[in-house]
Amino acid sequence: MNPRTFELDEFLPHPPAKVWRALSEPELMAAWLMPNEGFAPIVGTRFTFRAAPVPQARFSGLVECEVLEVDPGRLLRISWSSRETGLDTIVTWRLEPEGTGTRLLLTQTGFDLDDPDQARAFETLGGGWRSHAVRRMAQALDAL
Repeated sequence: MNPRTFELDEFLPHPPAKVWRALSEPELMAAWLMPNEGFAPIVGTRFTFRAAPVPQARFSGLVECEVLEVDPGRLLRISWSSRETGLDTIVTWRLEPEGTGTRLLLTQTGFDLDDPDQARAFETLGGGWRSHAVRRMAQALDAL
């Protein structure tokens, strides 16, 4: 197995409490990430995200998740899995106050780059976190 971790370090010009709302309120999370069913920032909560299916990548559009750790205003850690591709990763968002804003540190661990489906997911998700998710989160925060 060739494990790999995706990492992102982004400054957001909003206070941590506001960024935490975007991570912890289901409707706000749906606005910038994906529609979700059953999400609550409570350890042990199982929920799903729904994305557009990508048949050529054997992805149905369903991401199965569980809340693994919560430190309100500071940290949210969830499992992020797809049965079709065998993807079983952990996504962690850490919030650190920085001036009048927030340093958002995101990691997604557990990719097996020896597996073609997971290597493709690593590239796709990494690009999505960088280009779409962070931009959409910033827009959702600006609208609050």
